[in-house]
Amino acid sequence: MQLQPTFSIITITYNAVRLVEQTLLNVLSQSYPNIEYIVIDGGSTDGTVDIIKRYESGLAYWVSEPDKGIYDAMNKGLQKATGDYVWFINAGDSLCSSDTVQSVVSKLQKRKALPDIIYGETNIVDEERRSLGLRRLRAPRKLSWKSFRMGMLVCHQSFVPKRAIAPLYDLQYRYSADFDWCIRCMKQSRSFCNTHLTLSDFLDGGTSTTQRKASLRERYAIMCKYYGTFVTVLLHGWFAVRFYAAKCLKGRV
Repeated sequence: MQLQPTFSIITITYNAVRLVEQTLLNVLSQSYPNIEYIVIDGGSTDGTVDIIKRYESGLAYWVSEPDKGIYDAMNKGLQKATGDYVWFINAGDSLCSSDTVQSVVSKLQKRKALPDIIYGETNIVDEERRSLGLRRLRAPRKLSWKSFRMGMLVCHQSFVPKRAIAPLYDLQYRYSADFDWCIRCMKQSRSFCNTHLTLSDFLDGGTSTTQRKASLRERYAIMCKYYGTFVTVLLHGWFAVRFYAAKCLKGRV
C-alpha cells in the first residue's frame, strides 16, 4: 500500500498585502491532493485579510486576530492542524514548484513507513522571486539533533516534522524559537528522510542589525542549553575564525 500522508501547511501573515497572494496561490496550486491549508493572520489592517478571503474556499481554516508575535501565531496553527505532517510556509515564502509536495511523497513511497522528519534544501529569493542561490548552510546528508551544533543547517521552511512529535514553540524566545523547536522535534525523532530536493523558496527579509544580534544571542543560549556551554564556546570560536578567513579571502578576489 502506497503512503499518502496529509500535510498541514501553515502560513503566518501580518500586514503582508504585497506578499500573501503569491504564497496562497503557490500552496493552493500544489498537485498533491492531501493538503490541509491553514492561514493565521495577526490582525492585519493593510488589505491582507481581503486577499485571504478571496481564497478562503481552498482553506481548511483561517483566522485574523491579534497575537503575541510570530511564534504565538505558529502555535495557533499547530493547534488547528490535523495532518500527519506540519509544514510552515509563511507569507512571502513558497514551495519550489507546484509539484513539490508530490515529489516529497514520491520519495516517501519508497519507504516502508513514514519518517518522523522530512527535510531538504532551501533557495533564497528576493521580492521579485529572483533566485539569490541556495542557502549558505546546507542540509546534512544525515540529520540528528546534534547537527544544529554547527548552526541551523536546515531552514525552518524545509523542515517538515510529524505533527505528533511537534511541540508548541517556546515563547520565551522572540527571534529564535524556530531553532529551539527544530532541535526539540529532532530529539523526539527516530527516523529522518533527506529528500535531496530543494523544498522551499525563502524570502530574503533583510533582518535589521538589532534583530540579527538578538537572534544570535538567543541561538547561543539555546545551543548552551542543548550542547553545553564548553562545546558552544569552542564552536563559536571556530565560527569566528571561519567567518574572518572567508571575509579576508573575499577581499583578495
